[in-house]
Amino acid sequence: MEQEMKEKIEKTVLEILKESDMTEMTEFKVRKLASERLGIDLSVKPHKAYVRTVVDSFLAEEREKPEDVAEEEDGAKEEVSKGNKELDDDGDLIICRLSDKRRVTIQEFKGKTLVSIREYYKKDGKELPTSKGISLTDEQWSTFKNNIPAIEKAVKKMESRV
Repeated sequence: MEQEMKEKIEKTVLEILKESDMTEMTEFKVRKLASERLGIDLSVKPHKAYVRTVVDSFLAEEREKPEDVAEEEDGAKEEVSKGNKELDDDGDLIICRLSDKRRVTIQEFKGKTLVSIREYYKKDGKELPTSKGISLTDEQWSTFKNNIPAIEKAVKKMESRV
C-alpha cells in the first residue's frame, strides 16, 4: 500500500474516531464509514489490518489521557480495541493458540463477527487456514458458551467410566 493511501486512510479513520460516540463505535463501523468517505473498500486484508493498527494507536493514545477522562471512555475502548494482541496474516485477532496448528480467532465476514476455531498450515512462510474447523456467529458462540458447564459435566462423566 502506498504511503499517500496510508495517510488518507489514517486521517479519515482518526476523524471518524474523534467525532464518534465511542460507546457505539466498533472497528467494523469505523472501517465502513471510512470506506464510504474514501470511496475504497477497506475490508480487503492489507487495508483492514492498517485500519486496525490506526484504531489501536488511537486507543493507546486515549489511554494516556488523564484518569478522569479515561474512566468515562472505558466501555468504548473495550468494544473497539483488541489491545496489543497478536494478529494473523489476514489481520484477524488471534485469541489463543490451542496447539502448533490450531487456533481461535475473531474475524469479520460479510459484516458479522465470527469466532473461528480452525486448523492452519504453513505455505511460503505464511500460516493459512484449512477447511478443518468451525466459525460461530455471535448467537452460536453465546449458545455454546452458555452450555460449557453441561459439556464439562458430560466429559467428567465419560472420563470416570474409563
